[in-house]
Amino acid sequence: MSNNLVPAPPYSLIDETLPEAGSSRPRSSIVLDDVNDSKEDDEEADFAYGDLLLKAHFEKWTRKLKLDLNEQEIRGLVGEHLEDETESQVTGEGERDSMASTPTDSPIKPPRLNILILIVGSRGDVQPYIALGMKLAEDGHRVRLGTHKEFRDFVREASGRKVEFFDIGGDPRELMAYMVKNPGLIPGWKSLKSGDVGKNTKMLKEILSGTFRACVFPDLDTQIPFSANAIIANPPCFGHIHVAEALGIPLHMSFTTSQPAASCSTHSSCFTGLAMPWSPTTAFPHPLVDLHINSKGKSNVSDIEKPDSHTSNYVSYALADHLTWLGLQRVINNFRKKTLGLLPLSAHSGTGVVHRLKIPYTYCWSPALIPKPKDWKSNIDVSGFYFLDLSTNYTPPVDLARFLESGPPPIYIGFGSVPVKDPKKMTEIILGAVNKAGARALVSAGWAGLGATKSSDNVFLLGNVPHDWLFKHVSAVCHHGGAGTTAIGLANGRPTIVVPFFGDQVFWGNMVHRAGAGPEPIPADKLDVYNLCAAIKEALSEESLDAAHRLGEWIQSEDGV
Repeated sequence: MSNNLVPAPPYSLIDETLPEAGSSRPRSSIVLDDVNDSKEDDEEADFAYGDLLLKAHFEKWTRKLKLDLNEQEIRGLVGEHLEDETESQVTGEGERDSMASTPTDSPIKPPRLNILILIVGSRGDVQPYIALGMKLAEDGHRVRLGTHKEFRDFVREASGRKVEFFDIGGDPRELMAYMVKNPGLIPGWKSLKSGDVGKNTKMLKEILSGTFRACVFPDLDTQIPFSANAIIANPPCFGHIHVAEALGIPLHMSFTTSQPAASCSTHSSCFTGLAMPWSPTTAFPHPLVDLHINSKGKSNVSDIEKPDSHTSNYVSYALADHLTWLGLQRVINNFRKKTLGLLPLSAHSGTGVVHRLKIPYTYCWSPALIPKPKDWKSNIDVSGFYFLDLSTNYTPPVDLARFLESGPPPIYIGFGSVPVKDPKKMTEIILGAVNKAGARALVSAGWAGLGATKSSDNVFLLGNVPHDWLFKHVSAVCHHGGAGTTAIGLANGRPTIVVPFFGDQVFWGNMVHRAGAGPEPIPADKLDVYNLCAAIKEALSEESLDAAHRLGEWIQSEDGV
């Protein structure tokens, strides 16, 4: 991680001097405006995106936001945030690292801190932060990991109780199901009509309250008092910066290599931790926004090297953050006023706060896969993956060991925590493709419920097996594109087939393909026996095997924590 864990002094979202009537707002500070909170007690937040939807349309399977706006319209939506940035960020040129620390002969030992790690998401989101928490505990800090109740035993057992657990509420299965139904920045009309948005809003309120309790409540088992001195959080915790402001303590944002996120809306699928870039850059666009400026071409992953995509790439992040805040503002402002005793934030002051305050930010992916963009400043770091080794004491079941020894290495196929609409049909596609490709496979049911059949000579149905052990024994991996699964597969030098369902999974599939370590991603709704069979054959080609092996060597040489 970056050394910027404890920035000083603590920051505030409130500017001491409000602008006079009619005066222009200073761009260098965050100013609170009055907000209309007449509906603040509504149980279900209304649909807040207004006329913007008239210009938007969505890809059918990802609901990726696609907009064609002229420059004047963009200025009206996100202009102030663009004005905050220097010309170098729009041209793709980097800045000098003015915050770089000066090396010293004798490094200063940091004080012992009570560090709170706040994680919202799936097991894949939580697992890397157990590794980080254990490292911090070894350095002498008291570490508490606040996440969902479902992961209590996992946190305690995997860390050997070196990391405390605190329940912040929320159900990761419900979050994941919501994401599958609403894979983009804005939910589908079915979710709005069915009340799913209202249910998600209630869960968000519970998690917001949990983030504050995790900072100040005693240990749930020992009742030993706890008061957080610093917070490390993944973006979907939502309350992170607001709690840090209320308590006057520093915040460090961190994006795990996990399951499927800076601020995300209660109306958006980003409610659980999308592991993708949310810090504005000209290097590549926000993965959930396909922006056209003056109809001069697309901005997507394939345009990373395209010079005239710089502006649209950068604007896509401001637009995503703007939409995010529109969906979040009522719930967040209620939390600020009623729980934290803070003033509410306006559309201006609530948008892009983490970026504009230059909060330290660590992206926990390998720079060998995605190098740090030149226009990311020194408060943003790309550290390498956070790996938690769960394989040390693992012994495989006899039948699994026998299957692995009975033939060539199989491919692994599984979709982790993603609920599949039709598990039976998906299982039939998988089995058909494996047989057609003449391969052997390990099929993991996961939360998808795959594998409603018996094991055969060439297919073995897996239970719960640590990926860091399993992927050493396979020839390739096929999964949903969660960044954690992607990371472990690539770290073991295994070619990767990505079948994305939503969000960041498309981004990771494209990154793997760009590195030559696997075929183009196949959207889950497009998957069939024939294209999966072709993908398996490409993944097992000499070119993919060589590229994955080289990438694995790079990743193995890194130490993210």
